[in-house]
Amino acid sequence: QVQLVESGGGLVQAGGSLRLSCAASGRTYSSYAMGWFRQAPGKEREFVAAIRWSGVSTNYADSVKGRFTISTDNAKMTVYLQMNSLEPEDTAVYYCAAGPISYSGRYYPGGMDYWGKGTLVTVSS
Repeated sequence: QVQLVESGGGLVQAGGSLRLSCAASGRTYSSYAMGWFRQAPGKEREFVAAIRWSGVSTNYADSVKGRFTISTDNAKMTVYLQMNSLEPEDTAVYYCAAGPISYSGRYYPGGMDYWGKGTLVTVSS
């Protein structure tokens, strides 16, 4: 079992920044990838970014490339999502997830094994 707890969400103006954190505990296998997904009201959950615990490989959705950065602190078993230049379209509940590494770099909600409860990010215009 893997437990994931997100934090760092909040209200920010467009153009601002936030950093989300995901604290992992339990059996966090090195073969797992850690990902961030988001779900806006009335929309399906979508992939945002993913990283391996080694930090060697990262993947991003096209909509966040150049604005968001995913990283890990292995000593703290924590995954971060630095979000810059936020836009109202980034408003969503952000979820941390753990699942098998995808060597294609594509991650889908159905392919992840463990989920946190989410943290709300609201970007005002």
